[in-house]
Amino acid sequence: MDAGGTSGRDRAELPRALGILIGADMLERSLTHRSFAYENGGLPTNERLEFLGDSVLGLVVTDTLYFQYPTLPEGQLAKLRAAVVQMNTLAEVARELRLGAYVRLGRGEEGTGGRDKPSILADTLEAVIGACYVDCGLEAARDLVHRLFDPVIKRSAMLGAGLDWKTSLQELTAVRGLGVPEYRVDDSGPDHQKLFRAMVLVGGRELGSGEGRSKKAAEQQAAETAWRALSDEAEGGAAGGVPAQPPPADPKASQSPAAS
Repeated sequence: MDAGGTSGRDRAELPRALGILIGADMLERSLTHRSFAYENGGLPTNERLEFLGDSVLGLVVTDTLYFQYPTLPEGQLAKLRAAVVQMNTLAEVARELRLGAYVRLGRGEEGTGGRDKPSILADTLEAVIGACYVDCGLEAARDLVHRLFDPVIKRSAMLGAGLDWKTSLQELTAVRGLGVPEYRVDDSGPDHQKLFRAMVLVGGRELGSGEGRSKKAAEQQAAETAWRALSDEAEGGAAGGVPAQPPPADPKASQSPAAS
């Protein structure tokens, strides 16, 4: 960790990854976790920007869902929005940006693996979105959210009533009479930075594998791979060339809170 509380990566690289130029002071504020602020004389933290970014993210995602999925009932829209803006989803988007390497962390958080904690990653991503809104305006922030979350929305919209790949895979194997998927998970690395690798078997066949910083993330990735493999098999063998469809969303599903 350098004197600025980062892992040594140049913060000037982050705007290139984001695809937008945020002023250096505002960007630095958005990356300042409270642990670093408290250890350095009470500097301003990123928490106000996080509060703002949470609202900007929610607005853009809600707007997108409303207009892109005009036939979905309100309850299913709420479940879909909740899946897109939940902490673990935000953390995965942040990992794709390698955002953890840029966060200004205190030594205590650094020592306990704070750079890969889902809560810190999710909060920092919201703060960056808030910084974009303050520094560049709503349209720029909207474009940023679309770049980062449109693929997430597309993936989430494919899923079944549970809005996760494990649920969708289990629904699909039940329909096909293939039994319940079996997951096998191994892990490696130190306690504060474990890497999990999952394998899923369906009917005794290994159909997918995945890895992640949590057991859940690894199993979800493996389930997605298996779901796609089974769907591809069905598409290739379907009479009349009818492609397999994702499990239908349950229109009677109860609402989930939209807050992240």
